[in-house]
Amino acid sequence: MSSLQGKNIVLGVCGSIAAYKSALLVRLLIHEGASVRVIMTPDATEFITPLTLATLSKQPVLVDYFDPKTGEWSNHVQIGLDADLLVIAPASANTLAKMSNGLCDNLLTAVYLSAKCPVYFAPAMDLDMWKHPATKRNISLLQSYGNQIVPPGNGELASGLSGEGRLAEPEEIIAFLQKQSSELNEVDKPFSGLKALVTAGPTYEAIDPVRFIGNHSSGKMGYAVAKRLRDLGATVTLASGPSHEIVPEGVDLIKVRSAADMLAACQDHFQSSHIVVMSAAVADYTPSEYADQKIKKKEDLFSLPLKRTTDILATLGQQKTDQQTLVGFALETNDELANAKGKLARKNLDFIVLNSMKDAGAGFSTDTNHITIIERDGQEHRYELKSKDEVASDICVHILAHRHSL
Repeated sequence: MSSLQGKNIVLGVCGSIAAYKSALLVRLLIHEGASVRVIMTPDATEFITPLTLATLSKQPVLVDYFDPKTGEWSNHVQIGLDADLLVIAPASANTLAKMSNGLCDNLLTAVYLSAKCPVYFAPAMDLDMWKHPATKRNISLLQSYGNQIVPPGNGELASGLSGEGRLAEPEEIIAFLQKQSSELNEVDKPFSGLKALVTAGPTYEAIDPVRFIGNHSSGKMGYAVAKRLRDLGATVTLASGPSHEIVPEGVDLIKVRSAADMLAACQDHFQSSHIVVMSAAVADYTPSEYADQKIKKKEDLFSLPLKRTTDILATLGQQKTDQQTLVGFALETNDELANAKGKLARKNLDFIVLNSMKDAGAGFSTDTNHITIIERDGQEHRYELKSKDEVASDICVHILAHRHSL
């Protein structure tokens, strides 16, 4: 079965002479079993008609934010959330510049900024545009965000020049997408019938009714893991501290605030869970006493006594059975490997996901992550910088391997 079978693919088509190839690309994606929704930039409609692509995709082609005749709105947020892949082919130099700098003046760029799925772009432009330092910078920025480039071809260009910048052939784009797809895509819902518990986000430890101790965790990584486990068939419960992330459809959310709240949520669901992924950044300390009234500013120096919170991961590690998979995270600033390996052993984890605050593009609030997965037998698996959705897929590959070993 094709790794693209059953995928919801949004295909972005930009203003380029190469747009004629998008018709064949749509046909090939449909042949692979994918559902294709086409979004065109206004300039793209000058090169190929929406009618052609709508006929091939069997879905209306979107160009504008809304229909001026009826007022019907194209919900770019929902389109981005529903997509399994966003493929922009051809991707013009103009659109690449907009994407890399967060500009949003058409429906396609709005969907790109809303998308939580892997993003692939296949450049198409003339040789001088391809080689310009600004284009190179924009592509580097896009890759730093976790987006992946489908390398352009080398050959005759529309200007009459010959060289790099030619859109990859549709067959090459399909092969690239299949190769890059996670090996998990070849397995049909491998976690069906299993329950998963995922923790995400920070905890806030109250000092008084106004103030708290917290951290900068956004919850992005945990939410991505919850979504990926859901996609692979698991019934997912997400215990999340304060976060602005959108809860994946079908995931049961438990809102928590403090470390004590997180512990209670985990204790309620741990025993019934087959898979537990602890990605939340839980506070190690909490105020010894809570002030019922706002603490007023008085002395120049103010001391706040703290006490240890319960180590949730260690607690669950002690309770873990041989039929459960327990995954921890280690965000380190020094002696990364040694600290992560120590945590792995002390807390009885099946494997640990390490990332360092020293790595550009990794850590709190970023859309990308740079991880090393360390197993109980000491094996280390290092990954390049990727989007957190792709990192979630890598983590699930290891979870699947562990489940197979039970």
